[in-house]
Amino acid sequence: MKTILWNVDTQYDFMRNDESFKGALPIAGARTIEGNLERLTRYARQNNIQVVNSADWHNENSAELSDNPDLKTTFPKHCMQDTPGAEFVPATKPEESYVLDWQKKGFDSERARNERNIVLLKDRFDVFSGTPHAEEVLRVLNPGRAIVYGVATNVCVDCAVRGLLERGVEVYVPLDAIRELPGLPLPYENWQKKRAKLVTTEDVVGGRIW
Repeated sequence: MKTILWNVDTQYDFMRNDESFKGALPIAGARTIEGNLERLTRYARQNNIQVVNSADWHNENSAELSDNPDLKTTFPKHCMQDTPGAEFVPATKPEESYVLDWQKKGFDSERARNERNIVLLKDRFDVFSGTPHAEEVLRVLNPGRAIVYGVATNVCVDCAVRGLLERGVEVYVPLDAIRELPGLPLPYENWQKKRAKLVTTEDVVGGRIW
């Protein structure tokens, strides 16, 4: 069974809120999972495992942005195109990658099949509706299993987990490599009902799920 890693939105605007960088939409505790994110990134590199990296890539017209956000379906400006806040933090930053912008049509399927890191720039919570490339990338890679991690647990990670399960991919989520936004329900029970497996980073890098 082919396994891929699926890194969700581990970008500065979500991951950092300190003197080094003030994120536009920081997630409490996000910095604490960076050690595990780095372990997963290193494990993928050392074992030549493909990684799909999603990233918010918004512009002024993005539907989820609002000056008066409800913090459920709309949020303040974050991860704006070509800004430092939209960059991946060092723990997950792909060393080389095939970047697919949601605003551009088409991509090279053969390159996607052979590139170890793919970046899906998206404009919505759900990667499968936020970029026209996600469905085709998944078809080209054809994984049987995906290990999903990143932020936020109850928004974009949830969309990725549910989307992959709905498309017949077996999903594992290391709970110590995700963090949630406050005020929104946690999806763990729903994930388990849909047969996602809740694991740890050590389960992944220790080879316990293979």
